[in-house]
Amino acid sequence: MKPGMALITGASSGIGLELARIHAGKGGDVVLVARSRDKLESIRQEFQTKHRVKAYVIAEDLADPGSADRVFAATEALGLSIDVLINNAGFGGHGKFVERNLQAEQAMMQVNVVTLTNLTHHYLKGMVARRRGRVLNVSSTASFLPGPLQAVYYATKAYVTSFTQAVAEEVREYGVTATALCPGAVATGFVAAGDLQGVSVWKNARSADSVARCGYEAMERGELVAFNEGKLQIMLDWIVPLLPRKTVLTMSRRAMEKAA
Repeated sequence: MKPGMALITGASSGIGLELARIHAGKGGDVVLVARSRDKLESIRQEFQTKHRVKAYVIAEDLADPGSADRVFAATEALGLSIDVLINNAGFGGHGKFVERNLQAEQAMMQVNVVTLTNLTHHYLKGMVARRRGRVLNVSSTASFLPGPLQAVYYATKAYVTSFTQAVAEEVREYGVTATALCPGAVATGFVAAGDLQGVSVWKNARSADSVARCGYEAMERGELVAFNEGKLQIMLDWIVPLLPRKTVLTMSRRAMEKAA
């Protein structure tokens, strides 16, 4: 069965692009959202030629407080019914909170939390009314513990994982699902954008394609939380909660420290 139309943020690269490719490969129409119109137009052409699907482009900077409203208004003006919402856009930043640029942190909170929340609110209403729909929010294993040297990023992802599960319970009776994808390190432009070069956890980063497939399949099954690495899931679900808080903080900080 052909999947419904999906709106995907951060669709110009990384996990977002791979999620869009999976959906289009299944014959689903897509709305591609990111800052770079040129990149999105190229992807749109690829999808229309290769998969014969309808693809729409909305160029928006999701760090702008009004961006979610404009994205929603654009899809409404086009008469599009969004059956799958994939909130993938997000970014991090390395360093001590007190030393980081506050505007950069505020932009991170806007993209990772506020815009994600606003888009979910806009499109969830239609899904509930139609009694069908799926939401996939790309979170992180970082959401399960505090993150010294990435304090705001870890906190934003904790919000995403918690928010997604709560919403999933609220809309379950309407046949709508919400899934939080919580990957470990992923080989994308996230590392360069977040000044994370030299952080050891990225030495064994998984491919964006493998993470996207894990998340998409979990979304199709209606799972609450999806991990792409079984060992990380065991550690975060069963080991970390039993450890003293100071021990967890020390472990978390060491994981984010750069090699000398």
